[in-house]
Amino acid sequence: MINEAKLEEEFITLAVKEHGVDLAKVSGKRVERFARYSGLAFRCNMAGMILGLDARGLSMRAADSPLLQWFLRISAIDKIKAPSKSAVDRFSRWISEAGLRRLNDKLMGLLALSPDAGQPAPFKLKEAIGFDEMFFDATCLKANIHFPVDWVLLRDIARTLMKATVLIRQAGLKERMPQEPLAFLSEMNTLCMKMSAQRRHPDAKKRRKKVLREMKALEKRIAAHARSHREALSERREETELSEGQARVIIERIDTVLGQLPAAIKQAHERLIGGRQVANEDKILSLYDKDISIIVRGKAEAEVEFGNKLWLGETREGLIADYKLLRENPADSALVRPAIARVVDGMGLPLKIAWADRGVMSAAGVKVLDKRGIRSGLCPRDPEELAQRLFNEAGFREGMKRRASTEARIGIFKNVFVGQPARAKSFEHREQAVGNAVLAHNLWVLARLPQAVVPKTATRPPPESSSARRSAA
Repeated sequence: MINEAKLEEEFITLAVKEHGVDLAKVSGKRVERFARYSGLAFRCNMAGMILGLDARGLSMRAADSPLLQWFLRISAIDKIKAPSKSAVDRFSRWISEAGLRRLNDKLMGLLALSPDAGQPAPFKLKEAIGFDEMFFDATCLKANIHFPVDWVLLRDIARTLMKATVLIRQAGLKERMPQEPLAFLSEMNTLCMKMSAQRRHPDAKKRRKKVLREMKALEKRIAAHARSHREALSERREETELSEGQARVIIERIDTVLGQLPAAIKQAHERLIGGRQVANEDKILSLYDKDISIIVRGKAEAEVEFGNKLWLGETREGLIADYKLLRENPADSALVRPAIARVVDGMGLPLKIAWADRGVMSAAGVKVLDKRGIRSGLCPRDPEELAQRLFNEAGFREGMKRRASTEARIGIFKNVFVGQPARAKSFEHREQAVGNAVLAHNLWVLARLPQAVVPKTATRPPPESSSARRSAA
């Protein structure tokens, strides 16, 4: 199926363009090596998503599984050279999110082609994929962070600063400190446990304020020591064996958390000492990932989730035709217009009915669908209107029943393919992970659909044996 759609060739072409490989200036051997490496990246991404393995897990499985080695095209008689964990991690970001979306759109476009009379459906499917109706829903793609408790952020800052200080001191640059860096981290952990234990006391509020003041004082000492070591590394890197790139990573790591230290202290002070709420847009949810939203789902198991809103649109057969990971947290009803534009204008799919739950319902969304001549299957918010449409509108009850299956599709996509929480860090990397997951998911669904029965061609009869010829004579 991959070969028939020529997705791997398209992936390699996009990789050549995005990596700036000038085919006119490089040797044929280098082009062949890059193409082979890009093909391995494509197949590793698909295999990792389908198997639900992280970079380390896929590397280990590739070294052990003959079937996976055959799929990755790394099997050989003399040796097996499986990709390393770092290589698999680089493969997940081999091309941009725009390139992955182009591959997904190409696959949907091939599936939407009408077969000629008497010919099987695309990819030899028993029945052609129908794009006349689509089922939309939004969910939260959780980020890989712990629950953002204010005073735990102070512990995260202390841990990052002291571990970076340890690296600088191991390189041979040591500034005066009253104790080892990890001893400061141990003190901060002790205060965190002390903070947790104050809940059981009658005067818990007063005790927690006292502990927070101790944490703030310790945090300032930790920041001062980290800052002095940072300056030493910046000015005397030549005295160490650290490369310029390694030193830059350590310095950026320290600068990132030092820049957020005043805001983290203020946030903890406002909530614990001042007793005032902090606006969502002003909260620090993660020190290492800024593009995370607070998504209130109102569900029993997840009242509040931390991550990014993910919009999906699937066909009746279970293919994810439309998807979008959002940096901000808009209302679900505001996502109808751009989704219809992507499906109809971007991919040219013949959409006739759009189904969604009541969270997506809005008068503006219905107006957008009516303007394009698309039937609205958005679930009404008014119970009376819903009951009326269920009883009087043909096909509405069946459509709502089928739309409920989209919840299961979302669960499969998040838990099996992209990961829950998502393993990728930063919004850009999560976008690429979603693009890879959608492509792998669609190939997996297509492989499970019934195939058309192709009649066997007539074969020549086997030659008669010499004894049969003698008996005939």
